[in-house]
Amino acid sequence: MTTSLADMRRDYTREGLDESQAPAEPLALFRQWFADAVETEQLPVEPNAATLATVDAEGRPHCRVLLLKALDERGFTFFTNYQSAKGDQLSANPFAALTFFWPTLERQVRIEGSVEKVTPAESNAYFQVRPLGSRLGAWASPQSREINDRHVLEQLLEETRQRFEDTQPTCPPHWGGYRLVPDLIEFWQGRPSRLHDRLQYRAIRDAWTRRRLAP
Repeated sequence: MTTSLADMRRDYTREGLDESQAPAEPLALFRQWFADAVETEQLPVEPNAATLATVDAEGRPHCRVLLLKALDERGFTFFTNYQSAKGDQLSANPFAALTFFWPTLERQVRIEGSVEKVTPAESNAYFQVRPLGSRLGAWASPQSREINDRHVLEQLLEETRQRFEDTQPTCPPHWGGYRLVPDLIEFWQGRPSRLHDRLQYRAIRDAWTRRRLAP
């Protein structure tokens, strides 16, 4: 029997999100929620997985799931090929949004802001701690470009292995990090009857304001 999408629903039963639980600035709350997700979520859910949304030069939106690799007071950092589709989109329109969803905790976090490249030193430092296969893949894959079949990719990888047979691969000039500098962060906690809690932080003149939104 086929299940109707309209019939697929779950009730949310965990504790709510009250202003008394929320600090004055959002990064502290994000770190707390992220630590909870690391402790609670089980594979195949990756707590640092997020949906990144970008907009191209024609105004068309695009989204994909990627992994957050660094977080500090400057923002949220992820790494990719600068010549990929997302790289082209961020070059044309340097703004983006991230959404984290932690189903076990019935929580999501929405983040919006401007995007900037991290320094080459930061990109290189992260590149060097990646597994060797990932480093070779960064050199081998013409990300987002059309290829005829899987064999093409495997051949490119083998050629890259031979190229770096006697040396460690360095960070490619076309690969590195982006930092999303947030100006809006919204915390969503599932509640019964779809009356969810939403606390939104917005950066105004270097200070964060907080407000509650109706679900």
